[in-house]
Amino acid sequence: MAPPLLTLKDAQLAIGERKLLAGLELKLDAAARVALVGRNGAGKSTLLQVLAGRVELDAGSLTRAPRTRLAYLPQAPAFDGVADARTWLVRADEDAPEGLPPYTADALLEEFELDGAADPRTLSGGQRRRLALARTLALDVDALLLDEPTNHLDLDTIVNLETRLRAFRGAVVLISHDRAFLDAVATRCWWLDRGRILDLEVPFHDLEPAIAAELEREQREAAKLDKRIAEETRWSREGITARRKRNQGRLRRLEAMRRERAQRVRPEGAAPLAAEAAPASGALVVEAEGITKAFDGETVVPPFSTRILRGDRVGVVGPNGAGKSTLLKLLTGELAPDDGRLKLGTKLEIAWYEQERENLDLAKTPWEVLCPEGGDQVAVGGRPRHVMGYLKDFLFDESQARSPCRALSGGERNRLLLAKLFARPSNLMVLDEPTNDLDMDTLDVLGDAIADYAGTLLVVSHDRDFLDRTVTSTIAFEPDGSVVEYAGGYGDMLRQRAATGGPTAPAAKPKAKGTGGKDFTTPAKEQRRRERDAARAEREVERLHGEIRAIEERLADGTLFAREPERAKALAAQLEALRGEAEAAEARWLELAEAAEG
Repeated sequence: MAPPLLTLKDAQLAIGERKLLAGLELKLDAAARVALVGRNGAGKSTLLQVLAGRVELDAGSLTRAPRTRLAYLPQAPAFDGVADARTWLVRADEDAPEGLPPYTADALLEEFELDGAADPRTLSGGQRRRLALARTLALDVDALLLDEPTNHLDLDTIVNLETRLRAFRGAVVLISHDRAFLDAVATRCWWLDRGRILDLEVPFHDLEPAIAAELEREQREAAKLDKRIAEETRWSREGITARRKRNQGRLRRLEAMRRERAQRVRPEGAAPLAAEAAPASGALVVEAEGITKAFDGETVVPPFSTRILRGDRVGVVGPNGAGKSTLLKLLTGELAPDDGRLKLGTKLEIAWYEQERENLDLAKTPWEVLCPEGGDQVAVGGRPRHVMGYLKDFLFDESQARSPCRALSGGERNRLLLAKLFARPSNLMVLDEPTNDLDMDTLDVLGDAIADYAGTLLVVSHDRDFLDRTVTSTIAFEPDGSVVEYAGGYGDMLRQRAATGGPTAPAAKPKAKGTGGKDFTTPAKEQRRRERDAARAEREVERLHGEIRAIEERLADGTLFAREPERAKALAAQLEALRGEAEAAEARWLELAEAAEG
């Protein structure tokens, strides 16, 4: 067996009085694919810097195997001191003492669609990220250490990055808030908790059950440990259990909303807006028919139609620069369309998350931010709540509530901005790239807040898992230049594209290859995955048939059509849609069951 590339022994590191690493032991094997996970503030980025040799330990040792080469991508690469992007690529640094050849830099600029003459400090967030990734991925190294590599990237670039990392022959250590990305790349997880690492040989999608099992084992064996450790363990365990329960309830509600939304979203080529009676006041939020927008003669939003009703959650996806933010401004009336018809609902109160990011007084405390007029009450959804109880919903304790915002981490500041946003009276919320720079804790808080939000949501995001957990329909900027709305989340969009022969997106991922071309996925693991997939598909079929039986029983009441004809028609339409879903689910189940048996 080849020796590990990196070995940490009794690693200890503290920042002030806070101990980040407490006797940590760790080995990074060649060709490992690792997701580095942990609570916000646990020290994940610091540990990655230690492995990269950028931060020295207070005690302990870091050993690197002979001739091992590393490449480290920080969250915020520095672009100072260079005149243009091409110069930044060819420069020498710790990862590449001799720099990159000019011809390599030129090829990277073309491949990643970047202007080599541009000042990197003036590039957009997505362009700066592509520039940093281009250089990191071009280096001939044995291990890649990547801190939030998907930040500010569009979905196409993220999927291309997944493909590159799976094809990379060396080791990869990832910190990311993007669950779908980690699930696609990582084959094992390092859980950083209270200064120590637990090496879990499970893929990312099996992480939460593995952590829950470990915490339960620890709780049984550590009954006599220090009270502080016991409290932290209980907090983590209960948080994971509660989160799982919340997610299940949230997803059930979301599925019901998606089924209702599916009956209104028209496939491409159908009449975009059927004639019907005007909705009750306040029920209609946005009605767009053939709206377009162009700048300097270039079409940014081609003809697009939609109807958005109160309570809908609509996601918008597409490459960077495709026109997603422009579409949001059109749908909210901030921009006037060049052509088409737009009707906005009455009494709309709109809140934008993008604008909120700039409005945080670091000298104030979170308590003062939420109660600028003083007192201890904050109005949430039109009802008063004690500010401390509301802050606890966003994972703040009382000491943080009374400390200046400048003491908060980046993730904690984002949570406070979300708390402020959701406390503001609104019935239409627009979230433009809300998942950029958010940690997983904050993403979960955001998902919970969206689930509880009584109004309508428009959200632009490149986080596939977040979209699947929150939206009822997805508006996609397609490769052919059209804009199409699909019922459901990102995964639903891919399935509908495949069914209609529309533009394809990577769905099935190739197996990760390591040194020597060996598969990371063993036959036993692959068989267990097939069995899990088949079991999930069977449960989905049972769920759909249960709903079908319930509606059939209601329609069997011969007096229903006479008493409530409109309700009866709606139930009949819902029954027809469910039968179509059940037929597709059964076909999928049979396919998966055959694969599992084979």
